[in-house]
Amino acid sequence: MKPTMPSIQYKLKPWALAYSIVTVTLGCIIYAAGVNSLVIPNHFGNGGVSGIAIIFYYLKQIPTGTTNLIVNSVILIIGYRFIERRTLIFTIYAMFVTSWALNTIFPPVFISDNILISAMAGGVTMGIGLGLMIKGHGSSAGTDIIAMIMRKYLGINFAAGVFMLNMLIVLSSSFVIGAENTIVTIFMKFVTSGTIAMVTEGLSRRKSMMIITDKPDEVAKVISDRLNRGITVFKAYGYFTHVDKEVLYIVVSRSQVIMIERLIGSLDPNAFITVSEVQEVIGQGFSFYNATNKNKKFYDL
Repeated sequence: MKPTMPSIQYKLKPWALAYSIVTVTLGCIIYAAGVNSLVIPNHFGNGGVSGIAIIFYYLKQIPTGTTNLIVNSVILIIGYRFIERRTLIFTIYAMFVTSWALNTIFPPVFISDNILISAMAGGVTMGIGLGLMIKGHGSSAGTDIIAMIMRKYLGINFAAGVFMLNMLIVLSSSFVIGAENTIVTIFMKFVTSGTIAMVTEGLSRRKSMMIITDKPDEVAKVISDRLNRGITVFKAYGYFTHVDKEVLYIVVSRSQVIMIERLIGSLDPNAFITVSEVQEVIGQGFSFYNATNKNKKFYDL
């Protein structure tokens, strides 16, 4: 008889619910404002379902919010099983709010003499909106769900799937917006992606460092004394050298990486160092840690 995993019930706290609703709502409105004020007036395309909606708007003058609601509803019906429950709820909410905002919110139009300025403004605005949706634990649905399905049944990496789908939609719009605006739209999508990362991860992204050195105690001490950071030590074995080693692991800010590399270089020039991007850090000593309330969290277990 196979053991069963215990079922964990999550109860969303009122303050967390309010935070998610406000953040997702604000994100939807900002995103729609970017589409109506910057993307459509400049005759750009877009990725995702909104990109499909924009194509239909250019061709048949069908309101973008209407197409967005219909297409996303179909995708959600097909792929709701691939989304965690909380994200599904806020994704459905975001779908309705975004569709409403696309059809009702029309800020002043911005058209610059420099087409790249308009593209950057559109990319930043939409990136802020999408980033806020993600921070509120929602999503824009659409291509994300299709990419999840592709990963499950076709084995395609999720990020690669999203990129492929978005590029397919953007390139399809070239028959409507022309080659030049298609290239500018691709540039705008990269700006959007970068802005999303800044909104969701912040400006001070963290780096993880793994250090293999013959002087682990000296290196750990100087890093700890200079940076006041905790260091984790792993026991390791070098297959090539057949020698036991100690590996130091530390998470630091981007600006501290160079300092640590110089410190290590002065102590052990032969040290082996790897530096990796960290998606998120939660814990003592970092910005997400709440020293006055160590048990503060979104859910009650």
